[in-house]
Amino acid sequence: MEGVEGNAASDAVPLAKWRSDFSRAFQYYLDRSTPHPVQRWLGTLAAAAIYVLRVYYVQGFYIVSYGLGIYILNLLIGFLSPKVDPELEVLDGASLPTRGSDEFKPFIRRLPEFKFWYAITKAFCVAFLMTFFSVFDVPVFWPILLCYWIVLFVLTMKRQIMHMIKYKYVPFSFGKQRYTGKQSAASSSGIKNKD
Repeated sequence: MEGVEGNAASDAVPLAKWRSDFSRAFQYYLDRSTPHPVQRWLGTLAAAAIYVLRVYYVQGFYIVSYGLGIYILNLLIGFLSPKVDPELEVLDGASLPTRGSDEFKPFIRRLPEFKFWYAITKAFCVAFLMTFFSVFDVPVFWPILLCYWIVLFVLTMKRQIMHMIKYKYVPFSFGKQRYTGKQSAASSSGIKNKD
């Protein structure tokens, strides 16, 4: 009896070590991908294309696709929303700066870009794996699901855009802002120092 229990315990140790090593390696490569957003999103686009081709050739799994679309829409709302909702700040007495003398508050997303990318990529991979199990292939009339998703997308984005306009924030910034500093009075007036 002791030999059976000892054998099971010794099998669990290498499995735990392998899982720990895999987790550490996965996190290492995930961290290394952080400064490369274009390559990350191209990889996600490739995963999405593979998923779409799989659904197209199988001619099924429309419920999985619909669920994936709803999940991505939910992530998009989190990506476009500020971390602190301006509507709630107004109730607390704090508000966004409206004058030049007010404190500048940068736009901070509720869902950062990296987590947004990671969640979408993981969602496409899980949805792709689900297409290999027939239990998820529920027969539905897919045009109705597509129309319903489009209506949901339009209404949700309309509400989000109206929120952006009302509280005057833009969730996108292009490029890194560069500060040049103050120039000296002599160089700005056109007078050059002669040495």
